Amino acid sequence: MTWMVTGGAGYIGAHVVRALISAGLDTVIVDDLSSGFEKFVPEGVPLVRASILDKAALVDAMKTHRVTGVIHVAGFKYAGVSVNRPLHTYAQNVTGTLALLEAMAECDVEQIVFSSSAAVFGTPDVDQVTEATAKAPLSPYGESKLIGEWLLRDQEVATGLRHASLRYFNVVGSGDAAVYDTSPHNLFPLVFEALVAGKTPRINGNDYPTPDGTNVRDYVHVADIAAAHVAAAQRLEAHDSIEPAYNLGSGDGLSVAEIMTAVASVTGIPFTPEIADRRAGDPPRIVANGDLAARDLDWKMRHTAEEMVRSAWEARLRAEEGSAE
Repeated sequence: MTWMVTGGAGYIGAHVVRALISAGLDTVIVDDLSSGFEKFVPEGVPLVRASILDKAALVDAMKTHRVTGVIHVAGFKYAGVSVNRPLHTYAQNVTGTLALLEAMAECDVEQIVFSSSAAVFGTPDVDQVTEATAKAPLSPYGESKLIGEWLLRDQEVATGLRHASLRYFNVVGSGDAAVYDTSPHNLFPLVFEALVAGKTPRINGNDYPTPDGTNVRDYVHVADIAAAHVAAAQRLEAHDSIEPAYNLGSGDGLSVAEIMTAVASVTGIPFTPEIADRRAGDPPRIVANGDLAARDLDWKMRHTAEEMVRSAWEARLRAEEGSAE
């Protein structure tokens, strides 16, 4: 049985591939390398360089590699940018998912784990987001992920597709120093690049109604996220009961100030963050309850804040050493 990982050459997808290998599951990667890297692909894992918009290529890959399940990680993942590029976002995340589901139906592939997002919730006015919390996405990105979940739901009704969507907030850290977060929009890379450049990292607002005045968010380690994807795949493969969606949340979250403290401790670079104005629309706290995922997917927070930062920093240093060679 072979699992296809779309976007398997990207930051999260490459960790999912490694988790599948560790679990003894065969895998094939489909990635157009628009944001992924061939160097992230483990030796011996087939890489099909193709877009998820290319249904014919997906069908060929599924037949060639005898795919029995899909973990769908590929997509355009920049919520802020999606506001200015809505058509591109919908093409990649909605039309791409539609093409993937059509290819699966043609090849009789009947199980999929979908990498969704907590962006489907928007900015809910609750202390803890649960799976039942109202969906109110605020960006084309969040909307596209919610539509992806609807497509899976409707395909289940039509064909009996077995599926699970995994929602999460801020993915950080590294489970393999050879794989690192390359996003120009995520907190950890932004902070690291500022420090390396001799600049002072910035916090947007410190007057929120939180214990230290800074935003509280779910920061979850990428290796834990990857493990949950594999657990969902194994549950589908075993025909065990499974929920349509799970929140991969910490339950309590970390503040931006706590992250900054951990960064200073791990890097050995002392700094006092600059305090900038609040960003419009930033809620004080968004944290998800992960009880359902803990029950079914062995979900848990296995890393402290410092461990998450350390793994990310070590991968960042390794990447810099590699580029200097």
